[in-house]
Amino acid sequence: MVEFAPWSVPWERRLQTLSVLQWVFSFLALAQTCVIVFIGLLFTRFWFLSVLYATWWYLDREKPWQGGRRVEFLRRSVVWRYMKDYFPVSLVKTAELDPSRNYLAGFHPHGVLAAGIFVNLCTEATGFSKLFPGIRPHLMMLNLWFRFPFFRDYLMTGGLVTSDKECAAHILNRKGGGNLLGIIVGGAQEALNARPGAYKLLLRNRKGFAKLALMHGVPLVPVFSFGENELFDQVENSPGSWLRWTQNQLQKVMGISLPLFHGRGIFQYSFGLLPYRRPIATVVGKPIEVQKTPQPSQEEVDKLHQHYIDELCNLFEAHKLKYNVPEDQHLEFC
Repeated sequence: MVEFAPWSVPWERRLQTLSVLQWVFSFLALAQTCVIVFIGLLFTRFWFLSVLYATWWYLDREKPWQGGRRVEFLRRSVVWRYMKDYFPVSLVKTAELDPSRNYLAGFHPHGVLAAGIFVNLCTEATGFSKLFPGIRPHLMMLNLWFRFPFFRDYLMTGGLVTSDKECAAHILNRKGGGNLLGIIVGGAQEALNARPGAYKLLLRNRKGFAKLALMHGVPLVPVFSFGENELFDQVENSPGSWLRWTQNQLQKVMGISLPLFHGRGIFQYSFGLLPYRRPIATVVGKPIEVQKTPQPSQEEVDKLHQHYIDELCNLFEAHKLKYNVPEDQHLEFC
């Protein structure tokens, strides 16, 4: 039976739902919509708009690989405050970050759509700049999404940048410090494990971020978002099943994963693509000091990687009871 939302729902909550709806749309369909608009304009009297944009696009083509283009007033939009209150999302600080240094932060877990990570790093809804004054956050995203017209500019306004070594080097080597580069270590593939009660991270063989930290001599910051995997249910796709095999093959070809997820709707709570209203607490751990090693050996990478895993586990264990994680629940790595 479908459970409909009551008519008496306050306007505040309706605005929260609307803000999340536009965000879900932006990540599921906005890129495709932008392509349709770009091509469609060419066949109208407004064709010159697409031509002008194409010229701008060509001249600006390297920007996503050079740190992007943040727009502060958009990061501080009231839309994101409504989105933050929908769940709600909170940002928890456990240690200071020195604004004279640059940092590389590993975020876990990916979740289905990385809602908590987006709100905390790509907007000011949870007050990142107040908690960590002098630190400019950036978040890596698949290069594919920066190849869509208009959509690329939308992504950069929030501090999203491409996920490659060139971009990482540009940000982590900035003089004067004050930059934090976030990497969702498990990537799109980890989204296939995202479901309520799951704490399995794709981390065991993901060591590129540790090598980056060594090459540039920047501290590594472990970050864990409690509640991220609680936002959606997902069709059963256990390892070895035909669905997981199909999803893995598509991920190899397309570079993005396709989790079959579902949550609630706009006017009812029984089905839909909106996330459930469940709290997310993103806990930022203590930085791990790293000695600069331009050409690190595999042994050095492995040592730092294991140290990072240990610190991430310590962070999870120290805070899990505060966020209703069962005492006998521990992180799993694959």
